[in-house]
Amino acid sequence: MLKDNAAFETCERIGKQLMELHLKYEQVSEYPLRWIENKEVPVNWRIEKMRLTSSKGTLVVNEWLTLSGIPQECYQYRLGNRSALEWVIDQYQVSTDARSEITNDPNNDDDPEYIVRLVGRVITVSVETVKLVEELAKEVTQEDWLSENKQQ
Repeated sequence: MLKDNAAFETCERIGKQLMELHLKYEQVSEYPLRWIENKEVPVNWRIEKMRLTSSKGTLVVNEWLTLSGIPQECYQYRLGNRSALEWVIDQYQVSTDARSEITNDPNNDDDPEYIVRLVGRVITVSVETVKLVEELAKEVTQEDWLSENKQQ
């Protein structure tokens, strides 16, 4: 329970913003990454396995495309033990199950740029989430919460 309406309204406002951001992640603007295209190879949207550089500021999408300018704060938003971006990198790769020999291929011939756009949107959602959570932490402190015992 919060001690006053102002703290509650702050939680409500930021909660709504977080909800909109996460529910409508496919409509957010892509983070403005720098695209580095390898002119030595033909344009190719196909992704086998993406990888981050050691600084985590650059993502090698494939032989043709590298995305740089990934902000470090995007790694602060985590889904379990890894960031949302790292989760996407791990999930959006071609893999074959050893036992069943079924191949999972996330590439979509109807929308070949989808994964690259998704990366940009996930970075935007991550950065904005971190900003909103930091704003909430500044505006609503531990002292703004009342314990059960103090209310009785």
